[in-house]
Amino acid sequence: MSDPVARLSTALADRYAIERELGTGGMATVYLARDLKHERLVALKVLRPELAAVLGIERFFSEIRVTAALQHPRILPLFDSGRADGLIYYVMPYVEGETLRSRLDREKQLRIDEAVDIAKALASALDYAHRRGVIHRDIKPENILFQDGQAVVADFGIALALSAAGGKRLTETGRSLGTP
Repeated sequence: MSDPVARLSTALADRYAIERELGTGGMATVYLARDLKHERLVALKVLRPELAAVLGIERFFSEIRVTAALQHPRILPLFDSGRADGLIYYVMPYVEGETLRSRLDREKQLRIDEAVDIAKALASALDYAHRRGVIHRDIKPENILFQDGQAVVADFGIALALSAAGGKRLTETGRSLGTP
């Protein structure tokens, strides 16, 4: 079976039912899935197989551990992670709201009070992460989601963790991870 979705669906059939693709980025593809145990929708993020080979599985798991350690109301949490039929994945809540990108595309300009509220929420999340040695490195409107009307930061998976993996950097000068 060479189709990653079929492989993943088969390997995770007892835990998650994949419903559809939500999006593809520089490092991974995100699927809408149903968490069978908890009967909830989740976003299942799968590292591209070719990147897993180049970057190394341990590096990705180090980044997953960094993401899992961040517990803040304005940071999208991590529910689960693992390896299934050679594919590396992690699971986050599915946010039904829109991204800041889609909101900006629709509205063209935010009211000043809305922009300030969003900036304060993001600053709070990023300050929390920075105090723990994590720099997001991919803040953009596509990684800001609105959950129940509140801005949350997503995709800390490519973060620079200053103290993770024995002090080794997860990103390097001259190497671009995420959106250029």
